[in-house]
Amino acid sequence: MTTNAIQWGVFAALTGLMALATWWQVRRMGGRSTDSHSEFFLAGRNLSWPFVAGSITLTNLSTDQLVGMNGNQMLLLAWWELAAVAGLAMLALVFLPIYYRNNCTTTTELLERKYGSKGLRATVSLLFLLGNVFIYLPIMTYTGALFLSTMFADAPPLMVLAGGIAAVGAAYTVLGGLRAVAVYDTLSGVGVLGMAAAVTVLAMAAIGFDFSGIPPERLSMIGGPDSPIPWPTLLTGMIFIQMFYWSTNQTITQRAMAAPNLREGQKGVFAAIVIRLLFVPAIVVVPGVCAYKLFGDIGDATYGRVVAEVMPSWLSGAFAAFMAAAVLTSYTSVLNSSVTLYVCDLHEPYIAPNPDVKRLNTVISLAFMALSIALVPVYSGAASIINLVQQLNGLLSMPILSAFILGLVFRNVDARAAMAAVGFGVGLYAVFTFVWTPIHYIHLMLVTLIACLAVGLTVNRWVFGRRAALGAFGRV
Repeated sequence: MTTNAIQWGVFAALTGLMALATWWQVRRMGGRSTDSHSEFFLAGRNLSWPFVAGSITLTNLSTDQLVGMNGNQMLLLAWWELAAVAGLAMLALVFLPIYYRNNCTTTTELLERKYGSKGLRATVSLLFLLGNVFIYLPIMTYTGALFLSTMFADAPPLMVLAGGIAAVGAAYTVLGGLRAVAVYDTLSGVGVLGMAAAVTVLAMAAIGFDFSGIPPERLSMIGGPDSPIPWPTLLTGMIFIQMFYWSTNQTITQRAMAAPNLREGQKGVFAAIVIRLLFVPAIVVVPGVCAYKLFGDIGDATYGRVVAEVMPSWLSGAFAAFMAAAVLTSYTSVLNSSVTLYVCDLHEPYIAPNPDVKRLNTVISLAFMALSIALVPVYSGAASIINLVQQLNGLLSMPILSAFILGLVFRNVDARAAMAAVGFGVGLYAVFTFVWTPIHYIHLMLVTLIACLAVGLTVNRWVFGRRAALGAFGRV
């Protein structure tokens, strides 16, 4: 057999085996809910802590991290993953108790309960959906297809691979809901983390564990003013980026809210913290730095190239299967949370209060899938996919976070003031991104958040005549 035939054979066998294992595990799980919302969107509130931890880890860890961060070929990018520990801790200790206390299905449901406004809930949900459908889904599809095309010499065209990834991901979401997504996340996560760790060790072995000759700025954890993460940004916008992503982002919190109780959900989040500290920072940067010594500056093609170089053919086929699984788990997680937001926050309040959830889940999943495939060419020319993701994310993250902070920290804030703050923040960050960028974009995220809060409180006082006051955090 040829090398490529062995790779494709191992890839196909492992991909099918993981699908079969997921089907078997889902069938044997108890706790099926007769409530279609609970079953499709919260796995019947029956996820034990290992599945919460596995799903959170693999939802975040995909090719946009492994390909994008290694593509920068510098250790500095590990700060994104190290700082994530703070975001996960905030989820477990601060936000998750609030979600459970209010029996939330979506994070935006908390906003409606606090402000008494389904309009604000729908506005924030729409922003989440725009980010998921126009940024995250197509980028995950693109980076997954790019990785596979880099690994296999006889790979199909990029758009064919992208279409296959999206179609299989949509099938998991349509057929199994969050339960199947979380199980697949966890089962494949063992292989993804194990293989990624092996790649890291093999990449270091390929350079003789000798990092000499690599430029110092690629080995430094202290970023200069022109680096992707200048060190002062760790003290400004970075912490609020993590707060938004891990504590208010539906795609992440939905897994933790699917546990049978708060304690089980918190155990899952803390387990995800341990996994992150042990594995993730190293696997997303060290192979890229090693690749710089081996191949020079090759950008987002780095990870696929180094895997193909350091792994034997049969093992590279196995790793490709696990990487495809990582893409699928992230894709299905974002897709499932997007459908949840659409059904709960937009369709039921404004179109039909009692839809056929199973049918609607299918239709919306397929629509979002098609759109994500169509947008793949938009991102294919990006210089650095991970930096582009973080920068575009600012259009939504800080404005949305301001609505949560205004509602949870203050009392007597009008929902219309919060909506004004959100709208202002989107416009302000768009100016910072596309027109005028006076300082680093991570600094600008903090600037945007502060400006949103100021606008919200000002509008609340002088337009709607309500004086905000500090309140008991999280009390609704």
